[in-house]
Amino acid sequence: MLIRRETPADVDAIRAVHSAAFAKADGGPGTPVEATLVDALRADEGWLPAYSLVATDSDGQVVGHVVATRSLVAGAPVALGLGPLGVLPDWQRRGVGSALMHAVLGAAEARDEPLVVLLGHPDYYPRFGFRPAVELGVTPPQPWGPQYFMARPLTAWRESIRGEFRYPRPFDDL
Repeated sequence: MLIRRETPADVDAIRAVHSAAFAKADGGPGTPVEATLVDALRADEGWLPAYSLVATDSDGQVVGHVVATRSLVAGAPVALGLGPLGVLPDWQRRGVGSALMHAVLGAAEARDEPLVVLLGHPDYYPRFGFRPAVELGVTPPQPWGPQYFMARPLTAWRESIRGEFRYPRPFDDL
């Protein structure tokens, strides 16, 4: 497996990854919102190409994707909003998601980002250093349970980074 930045040639494969990763368990119709969210994020001013990463197999096929976009805390551009993170079903539970998470957090650390925030499963993300964002004084833009709204402070984090978190606009349409 190789982790690298997304290229224009990866767009369709990334959409396919999120469509498969977030497909309804009952096989019901409809495209998962995560599959179209990445396209909408690419067109948003919060898009940061350095944080759109793919995992590829030995043949170069995209098997996973993660993205982080510029987000706000108390109106200041001091955070990244992480997500979606998706892995093809046949590749799940094989370390692809963890590798993508470590890569995107490493990139954020190397670029002196102070904070990464996500909405996710409380049994999965704490292993990467995430904890309830409210413990850092960062509040969700919607009444999400604090166990799901998590943040990870990085080396550049400052205690003055407090207030309401705001994802890029495409998240408002979910």
